[in-house]
Amino acid sequence: MSKKSKAAIVLTVVASSVYLSGCGLLGGDEKAKIDPPSDVSYLEEGEKVDVAEENAEGEVTSSTSTEEAAENVMTELYLIDSDGYVVSQTLALPKTESVAKQALDYLVADGPVQNLLPNGFRPVLPAGTEISVNIKDGTAVADFSSEFQNYQPEDEMKILQSVTWTLTQFESVEKVELRVNGYELTEMPVNGTPIDEKGLSRKVGINVDTSGIADLTDTHPVTVYFVSQKDDNTYYVPVTKRVSNKVDNKVEAVVQQLIEGPGYQKNLLSDFTGVALLDEPSVKDDGQVTLNFNEAVYGSFEEKIVSEHFMNSLVLSLTEQEGIESVAVMVNGEGELVNEKGETLSEPVTRPENVNTISF
Repeated sequence: MSKKSKAAIVLTVVASSVYLSGCGLLGGDEKAKIDPPSDVSYLEEGEKVDVAEENAEGEVTSSTSTEEAAENVMTELYLIDSDGYVVSQTLALPKTESVAKQALDYLVADGPVQNLLPNGFRPVLPAGTEISVNIKDGTAVADFSSEFQNYQPEDEMKILQSVTWTLTQFESVEKVELRVNGYELTEMPVNGTPIDEKGLSRKVGINVDTSGIADLTDTHPVTVYFVSQKDDNTYYVPVTKRVSNKVDNKVEAVVQQLIEGPGYQKNLLSDFTGVALLDEPSVKDDGQVTLNFNEAVYGSFEEKIVSEHFMNSLVLSLTEQEGIESVAVMVNGEGELVNEKGETLSEPVTRPENVNTISF
């Protein structure tokens, strides 16, 4: 995933584009930000509170160009939901000089995140784990106390994914190294999952689905977003699937995975039933991709309406790809589409500021 996309999840969008919104899932659109809570930092394009700057100790520090210092900063935490998926939840955390360390501190059970957890979610790191984070030359070294080793075997990959994806949201972090009491880990301590000596990156995937794949060596990963609904709580779950190396069009590969749906992944939904591309995707130099679909895009709507979940899943998934900045959708060659709120989707849609934002 490009650093552009990682920063955009939490920080910036193109001000002239149409923003994704609705039900607090992705983070409010521009209208919703007119009167934000006074203790939360919302950033304009180009202002990056959690864009990592390294201090003398190599820690990531908070750097913002806002004139007024805010008490809280929106930060992504990758937590475990009731189905066992590792899912980003964006929470307002206290402003600090070391945002990377703070993010990991909020992944610890019985720690400061405990009273902020959305229903059904739990932290990934064992209670009592103490953490230090040192960043140098794009690598974040996360050093854990001995308590880190007190996790259940089934959580091992979830911990790897959560720590990696949480730290790589910061722009100065390209990869992650893990240590316990100063000693570098070459494998995880419980199940022995190997750790790449070159460091962990988002290439490890998240909620990895390899069903139906006979030869992993002849595939490459793509991460797509499906919908999870729990009572009145709806959010987007990233799933990394494997695509044949014979498929060289990355946009078509992502769309095809969305069309195929979550497969054996439990309790995930998709609004792509019967959807098909009518033309080869068009990608401009500025990263705008244009897609022409059949009328199945309208789903069960009697009128020509594109669902919120269809657009959100599509944009989140495509902007995971290097070089994709915005998405324009047509149906049978017509571009004047309407969403469920009656708003015209006349402009390309960019990735939202925040994914799965939690408010209290």
